[in-house]
Amino acid sequence: MTEQRPVDMHVHIVGTGAGGTGCWLRVKGWHWPLAAFMTRHIGLSRKAFSGDFDRLYVDRLLELVRSSSLEAAVILAHDRVYDEHGRKLEFGSFYVPNEYVLRLAEEHPEFIPAVSIHPGRGDALEELDRCIAGGAAMMKCLPNCHNIDCANPRYTKFWERMAEARLPLLAHTGGEHTVPVIRKEYSDPRILRRPLEIGVTVIAAHCATKSGLTDREYFHVFAAMLSEFPNLYGDTSAFNVPIRGRHIPECLKEPLLPRMLHGSDFPVPVFGHWAWLQHFVGWQEFRRCERINNVIEKDYQLKRAMGFPDAVFTRVWDLMRINKNRASRFRGCPEARGISN
Repeated sequence: MTEQRPVDMHVHIVGTGAGGTGCWLRVKGWHWPLAAFMTRHIGLSRKAFSGDFDRLYVDRLLELVRSSSLEAAVILAHDRVYDEHGRKLEFGSFYVPNEYVLRLAEEHPEFIPAVSIHPGRGDALEELDRCIAGGAAMMKCLPNCHNIDCANPRYTKFWERMAEARLPLLAHTGGEHTVPVIRKEYSDPRILRRPLEIGVTVIAAHCATKSGLTDREYFHVFAAMLSEFPNLYGDTSAFNVPIRGRHIPECLKEPLLPRMLHGSDFPVPVFGHWAWLQHFVGWQEFRRCERINNVIEKDYQLKRAMGFPDAVFTRVWDLMRINKNRASRFRGCPEARGISN
């Protein structure tokens, strides 16, 4: 059997719409310095914002993945914000169309597409079927930022279709300060109970950890839910940012470790200082990782140094919906299971 290769299953696509991608980006106030810092951190100039940013961003991401230890990166679309009646709201800081992410994945074998669909959209089921047919491997949303009450009965058919198609849901949990929040209470991982009960495989992004000092702590709520739902997982995205990484020792033990998946949250910055100060990694490993200029590789190496085993970096292969034609593009992908559209 072919050895499974590592995957970064939480990588953001960002665009300004340059080149006709359909993306948009609305950065305001203190988020401008943060956006500029992130851009520099991944190896792009701030001047890229006034140029062909979308192409430059994708080219840089491809360069990073190709020169890393990873087989592929799951790239994330990002839907607009809607109310409970399916009306678009003028809220949110960026948009990445499903069509763009699906096309990038068709063009580049290093990319695996995760679409984003607000289940309250009037065309949500039609868009879901279109994306499934187009090769979507996952669906991503941020309930607290997208205004998604997963328990809304109107969304039941949407979750049922996802469960039927075995399309996993990657859902943000815990605090959030990079993207504007519209419903803070939806940061609670218990918002995901309905899709879990219906049978959707759910990945709680960030394991419901805090992003800011004043955020409510939901990590232990997530940890308790693992015993109730065998279809619930968590990812390590942004664990190399100080506050989110505080629960790493617990994630390296039962019952969490068998449910952990590797994600970087690119382009969120990667720092090893917190891991070293907390004795999650030793001095020599910290210094070795600090010399790595590739931020995707640096995040991967730091997490290996913390003690995350190989399975954490490859487990997502068994959860993603990858058809046989796409599976043949990956060296580390197990043979795709027969999934009906």
